Amino acid sequence: MKEHVTYQGAVYPWHCDHMGHMNVMWYVGKFDEGTWQLFARLGLTPGFLRDRQRGMAAVEQHIEYRRELLAGDIVTVHSNVIEIRDKVLRFSHAMADSVSGEIVATTTLTAVYLDVVARKASAFPPEIRAAAEAWIQRGD
Repeated sequence: MKEHVTYQGAVYPWHCDHMGHMNVMWYVGKFDEGTWQLFARLGLTPGFLRDRQRGMAAVEQHIEYRRELLAGDIVTVHSNVIEIRDKVLRFSHAMADSVSGEIVATTTLTAVYLDVVARKASAFPPEIRAAAEAWIQRGD
């Protein structure tokens, strides 16, 4: 299954903890930036969400840390859609060392589409569901 690049960046010294490794909060942050790029490619752009008073909320996340990153390392996040249901989107990210290509961390997330006024889950619009289903079927 093909994955899309949704984030590229570097590890800065201030991303590192007292042991000299990138702190877990920065892995999550880089994955989060990739998430918003993925959403936009499905049509869930910031404008789309604002105009419809909708949002996305992560309800479950599983992270696997495979290798520590150090200041100066450069990383690329590749993302993929796993599944879309009425109100739920499951997707994954793989963070790789941009030089070696080695996968250093992975995450799988489950998110719900929200009506931000009613503060409850809402059904995805047909065009968003179609975009996610097409992504899955193409093996994009």
